[in-house]
Formats: sequence, C-alpha cells, structure tokens
Amino acid sequence: MWVLVIGVTVAVGIVAAAETRRRRRRKAIFKEDFGAFVQRFQILPFPQPPPPAAKQTLAGLTFAINDIFELEEHVTGFGNPDWARTHEAAEKTAVTVTALLKNGALCVGKTVIDELAFGVSGENMHYGAPINPEMPAHVPGGSSSGSAVAVAAELVDFALGTDTTGCIRIPAAFCGLLSYRPSHGAVSMIGVLPNSQSLDTVGWLARDPSILLRVGNALLKLNTVEPRRARCLIFADDLFQLSKVPKQKAEGVISKAIENLSGYQPQRHINFGQHVASNVPSLKGLLDQSTNLQNGTSILKALSSAMVSLQRHEFKTNHEEWVKSVEPKLAPDVSDNVLAAINTTHENLKALYDIRRELRACIKILLKDNGILVIPTVADPPWKLNSKKRGTVESHNRALILSSIASMSGCCQVTIPLGKNDGCPISVSFITFHGGDKFLLDTLLDMYSSLKEQINFVSSPAPLQDTNKNIDDSELLKEKGNAAYKGNQWNKAVNYYSEAIKLNGENATYYSNRAAAYLQLGCFQKAEEDCNKAISLDKKNVKAYMRRGTARESLLFYKDAAQDFKHALVLEPQNKVASEAEKRLRKLMG
Repeated sequence: MWVLVIGVTVAVGIVAAAETRRRRRRKAIFKEDFGAFVQRFQILPFPQPPPPAAKQTLAGLTFAINDIFELEEHVTGFGNPDWARTHEAAEKTAVTVTALLKNGALCVGKTVIDELAFGVSGENMHYGAPINPEMPAHVPGGSSSGSAVAVAAELVDFALGTDTTGCIRIPAAFCGLLSYRPSHGAVSMIGVLPNSQSLDTVGWLARDPSILLRVGNALLKLNTVEPRRARCLIFADDLFQLSKVPKQKAEGVISKAIENLSGYQPQRHINFGQHVASNVPSLKGLLDQSTNLQNGTSILKALSSAMVSLQRHEFKTNHEEWVKSVEPKLAPDVSDNVLAAINTTHENLKALYDIRRELRACIKILLKDNGILVIPTVADPPWKLNSKKRGTVESHNRALILSSIASMSGCCQVTIPLGKNDGCPISVSFITFHGGDKFLLDTLLDMYSSLKEQINFVSSPAPLQDTNKNIDDSELLKEKGNAAYKGNQWNKAVNYYSEAIKLNGENATYYSNRAAAYLQLGCFQKAEEDCNKAISLDKKNVKAYMRRGTARESLLFYKDAAQDFKHALVLEPQNKVASEAEKRLRKLMG
C-alpha cells in the first residue's frame, strides 16, 4: 500500500500530478498481484531442526494471511483504516501462523478482507476488490477475498482466512478453489480478531488437495492412524434445489469418481430440511409464519436467521464500544450490518445456543461415524464488480442457508471445485460430523484424482426427445397421470407425464401437469424447468405461470415469483389465488 504525504501549501497542480503517478503505480501493482495484498513482506520459516527430528512438512511452500491475523510488531487492520489507526501493533503472532512457520512455510504478506469480516462480496471500499482470476469482471467472494485470489492467481501455495458465515467457502467457490473449514474449536483462534466466536474458525484455501491436507495436519495436529470405515455419501436433494449447481452433473461426477474406489457404500439421498425440522426443536420458535415454503425450506431459513442473530449478538459484545467511540467510516452494506448488530436485542439468546447444540447432534444422528453430507457450496454465481445490487436479498438468503449448516453445527466442511457451468465456477461441499476432520480430509485425498478425471467428462443431461409419434397414446398417458395425481401417487404421475412427453413433446399441458407433480414432491427446479417449457409452447398457460411462481417462491426467488403471479392475473384478472400470492410476495420483499 502506497502512502502519499503532502503539505497543505503544495500547489494543486503538483498534488494532481502526484496523485496520477500514485494511481499508475497502484494499477501496476494490482496487475502484478491481482489486488490481493494490503501488505507484502517475508517472514522466514523456523530453521529445520537437526536429526532425528522429522522433516518440516510445509518446507518450500509459501502462504499469505488475511488482515485479521496478528503478527508481532505489525498493526492488524481488520479491513478498515480506522481500526488500524486506533490500534497498536500486536505483541505476539497468531498461534496458527506460528504453527505454519514452525512447519517450514514462508509467509509473504497480508491480504484484503471485507471490513470487520462483515461481507460476502470481497469488495473493500478502502483497498479495492481483489481481481477474481476465474471471472475478472465479477466479485471474488468474501470476506477472505484476498486470500482466495492470492491462491487462485498462483501467487502463493495456500492461504489462511477466517470463516464465520461462509467467509472461506464462498470465495473458494467463486474462485474455483479447494477450501477447508475445520470443526469449530479444533484450530486455535488465539491472535485472530473475533467477529463472532461461536461461529468463527480459521480456514484455509489451496489448489492442491495434498497441500490442503498438509496444512490441516499442521494446524489440527491430526492422528496419523485413522480407523478404517466405509464411507457413505448422502446427497441433500432439497439443498441442490436452491442452487444453480446442476445436481445431475455433481452426482454424476462423484458417482463415476468413486465407482472403482474401494470403501464406499451406495449413495443415499435425503431431504435435509425435513431431517432438521424433526431433530432441532428449538428452531420451531423462530419460524416465520408469513412464508409459504414447503418441505423444510422454512426451517432452514429459520436456521440461517438464527446464525445471523447469533453473529450480531456476539459482534455487539466484542466491538460495540469501539464502533460507538470511533464511528468508523464503513461501506454502506457493512455499515448496515454493523448497525444492525449494535442495535440488536436478544431475548431468546438461550434458544440460539440450544439450536447450535441440537443441530450438531442432529447431524451426528444422520451421518453417524461414516457419513458425508453432499451439498452445493453456494447457491448463485458471483455477481459483477461494482454492481449496485451486490446480490439480491433472495440470493443472500440462499447463500446463508447453505453456509449456516456448518457454521451453526460446528461441523467440518471441505469445498471442492467441479469445473464450470455456463462459464461460472461451480463447486460442491462435503460436510461430516464434528471432530471428523481427518476422516473428511482423507476422503478428499482418496477421491480427488478420480474426481478430476470425471469433471471434464460428464456433460449436461441430454434434452428430452420430442417424437410426437402417437397423439392418442400420449393423451391416454396424460389421463393416467391425472388419475395418479388425484390419488396422491405423485411419482407415478411424473412417470406417466414423462411417457406422454416422449410421444408428444409439443404439448404444454403435459409439462405443466408434470410440474404440478414435481411441486408435490418438492422438486422445485424441475417444476420450474417444466413450466418454462410449457410457457414457451403456450404463452397463455395460466397454470404454468402459477406453478412456476410457486416453484420460484419455494426457491426464494421472490421477485421472479411475483412476476409470474402478476402475469397470471393479466390473463385471469379474477384469479384469487394469484392475487393473494402476489400480495404475499410483495410483503415478503418489503
């Protein structure tokens, strides 16, 4: 970072020229380091101990830390100049940084974070947004944006950050990286500035799974011997409904990857929201009764709300005095978060801690000692830099739902890139029980090379064929589908409608009817896709608009859902269901 000091009597022209030179120099630096760093330096690793001591496991590797870790004789900035201005240099180095230096790694600088670690975009109004090497016109994700970019741009071998509500996982997904959030409390937070201690963990990012594991061994002090156990992958089908990650691609890649590997049980599927609803009773008191969500989505939204409430309460406890005395200059979105935290009051604080305890037990019930939950890491692709929208309310809600599972349970989570879809990096995450860190990291290393082989091999699912060879037979199949639907046999109804579509793929009613069955099964993305097809074939299909609106509302796309119900009202002005839904959504959007 370049500092320019100019006396007040200096001529305006000289000031302007100096400022121009400063900007040019800054631009040149950003081209070199992608804007990832706030400070470059070198802290040499500890010397290799003499034999018979084991060789340092991280020897020859370089790493960066974000500006939340304390270094002796350095001021920790916390992403904000006012914080740096009002705090002294640290007297000691963070325990995690010391552990990496002792294991032979070289520290090369501090990286950009969202102010006060409060953000998911990675944009910092004081230091700029690090440039996402995978998508330069889009945000890198935060709050550990600089650390992610430094790794993705191959400026370092790995980097440290912190993860509170997704601050490591989100930038890893946006930048196409591996990342690891350990079991809560498993890695020391001494010497790391707190945001919310019940949620905060140290996390790390890497391009190579062996490096991710080596860093894990250094920080987690893992046992070298792990009991052999068969692994069971459990796909959270309802969470893939919230995401742009194609479930077929994710499941196909993973299935093929483990096909020839030993020690894997048959894959399972679960509606995770329903499992949480049955096993976390304290969440029910937080349910928002105004929503019209199905199949556990409302309980997961309540979980993410509990996470936000807990973060605000603990941030207030940690930093209220500083915020009120200093009145720091903050970006608008960060300022909103900080003010909400400072002004928060919690009468149900005990319930928030009860939720954490119950959720951890809930996941242990599901996974036992050999299960791994498979979920999408993020719900939506990164938005464009300097965008005024900075992500919609709905996309923010979806992101928090996915992040809240590991954050609130304290379970460990690894983020795994799966290539790109429509030009955007996509990834999945594996979550396992609290304390299962070695089991999870070993699983990643075991299957990663096979995963890489499959990533470019598996393509998108083939489109449905439109044979249109026998109209009479397709109508008969449709009637059978209708009868199955009325008898609450929704899977059978889907099968009948699908057979009808094979015979006549140009009939909008078949798609619209199958969407209705998918809605009953909680397959909201499939319902939306069928309605899209129905509407493309028949622009006046009111039922398709209504069903697509219901699917989109269930996926938290409130604005798009409202448009669908409005369109249905244009076609049928007296449609009471559409009218009530549109009013409800308008209220939800505030």
